[in-house]
Amino acid sequence: MKKLTIITPCFNEEHNVVICAEAVRKVMNNQLRDFDYEHIFADNASTDSTAKKLRVMAGEDPKIKIIINSRNVGPFRNVWNALKSASGNAIIPFLPADLQDPVDVIPEFVKRWEHGDLVVYGVRTKRQENWFMRSTRNIYYRIISHFAEADIPRNAGEFLLADKRVIDSILEVDDAYPYIRGLVAQTAVRSSFVEYRWAKRSNGKSRLRFVDLIDQGINGFVSTSRMPARLTLLAGFSMAFLGIVGALITLILVIFGDKSITPGIPTIIVSIFVFGGVQLFFLGLIGEYVLSIHGQVRRTPSMFEVEKINF
Repeated sequence: MKKLTIITPCFNEEHNVVICAEAVRKVMNNQLRDFDYEHIFADNASTDSTAKKLRVMAGEDPKIKIIINSRNVGPFRNVWNALKSASGNAIIPFLPADLQDPVDVIPEFVKRWEHGDLVVYGVRTKRQENWFMRSTRNIYYRIISHFAEADIPRNAGEFLLADKRVIDSILEVDDAYPYIRGLVAQTAVRSSFVEYRWAKRSNGKSRLRFVDLIDQGINGFVSTSRMPARLTLLAGFSMAFLGIVGALITLILVIFGDKSITPGIPTIIVSIFVFGGVQLFFLGLIGEYVLSIHGQVRRTPSMFEVEKINF
């Protein structure tokens, strides 16, 4: 019997973990009854009753497995650690506890996997969220799908199904801040996608702050593409060229006696703003790459799994 692993990272999801587990159990017992499965809940050191509820659930159902982390390491690192304990033939790295990515899509994932696709992406065609966030995400996905060195489907996240061989391959990468969908895409295996609607969160409040989303977005951009550095180089040359053109125009005006221009002042202003802007632009982008290197080389202490149940 083939086995499916479903991973649900969670942090302070006391209102959702029971609902999530029951939704997965219903799908597996009805539409995928021919499959064995394990549902791994990776708790990111929750401060509410999430861990307590997970222990009760694991005691009642051996298919529910629990990993409790010593500290909150963010969703990507949490999922990455849980992937190391996955034993299924196919793995869904990220099923959110709030079920904004719906479990109803999982049977279609499995169907396409059985037909030979080693990766099946979930693609969000519609989002039940405010206009600003929806527009921001669409712009980001367009940019990263265009500039990434791997073929990442637009509007795809970590809610996907990957063959165990694909997951084993990406786990060989020594990455301090893994961008999982990017790593999966870089394997370049046969893949397809399933479209669905990303639902509005029904219970509780998301713990991801806007600044966390920005951090994840920058990490995804930097880790999948070298294009930002090259675009910055081009922008630097362009701005420097415009500065030189401006300086030449000023010089011509001064030579031909434009009395409204104080000699020397326009040149200084043009030089300061143009070259200062170029330098700041360069430093900002280089800083992002340096931070990425810094995080990879000088790591924080490893997260500890303070508790594992049903493994």
